[in-house]
Amino acid sequence: MRLTLAFAGTALAALAAATPAAAEEGMWTFDAVPTEAIKASYGWAPDQQWLDRTRAAAVRLTGGCSASFVSAEGLILTNHHCVIGCLQNLSTGESDLVAGGFNAADRAREMKCPGQQAEVVTAITDVTGDIAKAIGSLTGEALVKARDARIAEIEAAGCTDRDKTRCQVVTLFGGGQYKLYQYRKYSDVRIAWAPEFQAAFFGGDPDNFNFPRYAMDAAFLRAYENGKPATTPAHLKWNPRAPQEGEITFIAGNPGSTKRLLTEAQRRFERSERLPLTLLLLSEYRGRLITKMEESPEKTREGGDELFGYENSFKALSGQFRALNDAAFTAKLAAEEAELRQRVKGNAEIGDPWSEIDAAVAARRDSYLDSVFLERGPASFSTLAGYAQTLVRAAAERAKPNSERLPGFTDSALPLTEKRLTDPVPTYPWLEELAVSFWASKAREYLGTDNGDIQALLGKESPEALAKRLVDGSKLADPTYRKQLWEGGAAAIAASDDPMIRFFAKLDPRSRAIKTAFDRDYDAPVTAAQARLAKARFAAYGDKLYPDATFTLRLSYGRVEGWKERGKPVPATTVMGGTYDRATGQLPYKLADGFVKAESRIDKNTVYDFVSTNDIIGGNSGSPVIARDGSVIGTAFDGNIHSLGGAFGYDGSLNRTVSVSTGAIQQALDVIWPAPALSAELNGGKRRKR
Repeated sequence: MRLTLAFAGTALAALAAATPAAAEEGMWTFDAVPTEAIKASYGWAPDQQWLDRTRAAAVRLTGGCSASFVSAEGLILTNHHCVIGCLQNLSTGESDLVAGGFNAADRAREMKCPGQQAEVVTAITDVTGDIAKAIGSLTGEALVKARDARIAEIEAAGCTDRDKTRCQVVTLFGGGQYKLYQYRKYSDVRIAWAPEFQAAFFGGDPDNFNFPRYAMDAAFLRAYENGKPATTPAHLKWNPRAPQEGEITFIAGNPGSTKRLLTEAQRRFERSERLPLTLLLLSEYRGRLITKMEESPEKTREGGDELFGYENSFKALSGQFRALNDAAFTAKLAAEEAELRQRVKGNAEIGDPWSEIDAAVAARRDSYLDSVFLERGPASFSTLAGYAQTLVRAAAERAKPNSERLPGFTDSALPLTEKRLTDPVPTYPWLEELAVSFWASKAREYLGTDNGDIQALLGKESPEALAKRLVDGSKLADPTYRKQLWEGGAAAIAASDDPMIRFFAKLDPRSRAIKTAFDRDYDAPVTAAQARLAKARFAAYGDKLYPDATFTLRLSYGRVEGWKERGKPVPATTVMGGTYDRATGQLPYKLADGFVKAESRIDKNTVYDFVSTNDIIGGNSGSPVIARDGSVIGTAFDGNIHSLGGAFGYDGSLNRTVSVSTGAIQQALDVIWPAPALSAELNGGKRRKR
């Protein structure tokens, strides 16, 4: 996703966050879809049956993406970039599934994706009153403990069958609402089909966050139960037709995180502290990673997924940083906050939550570097370190009553935690050493050589020596050993001489102390203040508001429509033949082998990618684009350059979602990388003519 173009202040100034949503703005929870507003704009709105059917077909992938069921036998449509991790984990030096793609000849050869889980929302219940009662008049650490304890109890009671269900209490409006999401989960997810990387990412960085696009960013997974394809009667009808200019479109997915409801103080912290530091770290780590990857073709393959992820993160955060440094945009947000303050001035029930957040943010500045470098330590970069921290902490937390455990280790969360920990995933020593040494060098640089924590953790070792000792001596790359430590609990952790385990056993008390201070000094006062801010917004604007994104199921609506770029119209669609016109023979505009071989058979007039006015953000990747009749006509994979400020606001005249059409995917299944059985499954058992 490309984030290099400067922002136009006039465009960003149109974005809104605290006021009622404009037409097509909003990522709406399924229990609060604004059907009246949709009907006013389009003359039609989905009824409850349409919404229920769509909700039951929408899928959340725990790897951080969205998807949808598109057949009665567990077939899942998502993006190629959502399955790169799976393909990388299943690749070998002899078989690079990222570069070459994957096409299972039959279901027996579909391959399990390590660590992946698919989840479908079955119910949403408002539990705000329950949690508010538990919090009562508590403050500080006691507030956080009471809130988290009640959440753990609600989740445990809501999902007693943890093999098939998962419960999650979600915080909305910063603490103004709490809702219990109940999920049907599928822990066996397998890759069925994926195109070549060069087709999925044709145009590379120059085309990212731009349009026109010519990218086959699509893939198919399949959910299994008891070793067989899952039965999924609730699924979207496959509709490989061209999207029509102006038609209404819906996107059902799981947007990851937006920050449209932050206060001025919180936005200043983002702009001055979090974003600059994060961008510096990502940029330097990316450079070190590229240098190591250039040492050999094998390292290039092994580090490819890691590099792809860091580059996308860097670009996304760069866009946020530019947005918060646009004077017109930030002035608009400041004016909206001032308006809200004025509307609720004198309301004793609301008081002055802004000042309370100001004080919490000021305190946060003093402890922020400790949180960045010591709360997770090298687990922020290293897979093996992440395993070690999870094992050390789980051993202590699992011995406690459920209501007293830290988030992530409650009964409702443990099955997924265990799956991610024990599923077999390849690790590469050179990459692990790079990650640990980078953390150590940056922690020492930012916290200081004389810092007591740095002296305790590094001793006399250099960052490179520490990394080599921890990685070379660790057995955590072996999933059998990880499972042994998980099942052995505190006794196994205490007896382990694994250097990575011992490192995190030393770090854990300090890490816990940092979290306790964060809960007391920031989380608790901000939670209390945000609850009153939510009341302020509802009092000022009514209940026609949508909460910030939380990687939970939302619905956005819009239309297929281009936009004007510097006075010139940008069309809403591209066609597959345009790929050949755009190709140069050199990366990133080199044709994928499949496109070269199938050129004479491809219908070059097929709509390839298209844009719509739907409001989405990262996490929506893989979401189905749904037509009025409930059929799927595409899958969303990107946004245009103007969507970069989407974390903070939306402008319907410029922001666009970029999707690949089902018609183009059908061409891929029929003539580019033929998958006749898959095509027949999508089309009701009928084989299509080629």
